[in-house]
Amino acid sequence: MDTPVLAEVTRGGVVESRHRGAAIVIDADGAVVLTLGDVERPVFPRSAVKALQALPLLESGAADRYGLTPAEIALAVASHSGEEAHAQTSLAMLKKAGRDVGCLECGVQWPMGEAAARALAKAGREPTALNNNCSGKHAGFICLSCGMDEDPAGYVKADHAVQRAVREALEETTGAAHKPELSGIDGCSIPTYAVPLKALALGFARFGTGHGFGQKRAEAARRIREAVAAHPFMVAGTGRFDTRFMERFGARAFIKTGAEGVYCGALPELGYGIALKCDDGAGRAAEVAMAALIERFLPLDDDGKAAFSGFRETVLKNWNGIEVGRVRAAGI
Repeated sequence: MDTPVLAEVTRGGVVESRHRGAAIVIDADGAVVLTLGDVERPVFPRSAVKALQALPLLESGAADRYGLTPAEIALAVASHSGEEAHAQTSLAMLKKAGRDVGCLECGVQWPMGEAAARALAKAGREPTALNNNCSGKHAGFICLSCGMDEDPAGYVKADHAVQRAVREALEETTGAAHKPELSGIDGCSIPTYAVPLKALALGFARFGTGHGFGQKRAEAARRIREAVAAHPFMVAGTGRFDTRFMERFGARAFIKTGAEGVYCGALPELGYGIALKCDDGAGRAAEVAMAALIERFLPLDDDGKAAFSGFRETVLKNWNGIEVGRVRAAGI
């Protein structure tokens, strides 16, 4: 199958690089709206499915048992920059469950955000697991474990009650079997499963609408979407694509990046789910491709159309601040 170009990089007026991959837009009934490339090939969604992984936290009642705020729920689906507000919110979630940073099994990571990392180093402080970009998700897992009256120790293991609940939610939401033979270990040490882009897009169409969900799951999805729309900073951080996009478009679009060039999203008012993968793992290409797909389908007024110019193309500058090229969507 032909692998189309989803994005290209220019230098001057010449295309210097091309990023190929696949993408699909689908509705909650499974009707395909748009398909590019091979959307049946299994891919690891990585962090793009954190919103689906957070469904059990709300469905189980654990989020309410510990009084998690909308900002904390938003952090539970985040790949955050490790800024102080992110770290402190993760810690607050843990404290509500009677736990501390020592319970996190995501690993210690310097903040992803350069400014946050520099500030930490300037203060003479070492990073902790709270600075890990997945600490909010893991704090949510610990709350889920405690809410189920399970010992959270080893919650990252595939046979732990937390990961069994997460895997079940992923399978039911996407309609795809999450097979052990197509599994791996994610950067934060939890299991990750390779499934087709078509299944991921279907899962997000359902997530965005509640169509095909029971009452509890539909309510959980709605609360997650509303939390993220109200607190987009928590999902990524200062200057990050996901945060900037949802600051501008709010509840009209839910998007979430994953490692290695994966992006997933939902357009609730249209009932569409979106999933894409850049074969070379380029996040810069995945961002502009996702923006172009949303722009193609989401009804926009003049202000909305003008705002998209900053998302569907990224300006590249050299160390002297001179514009040298752009990353732009292609073939979408």
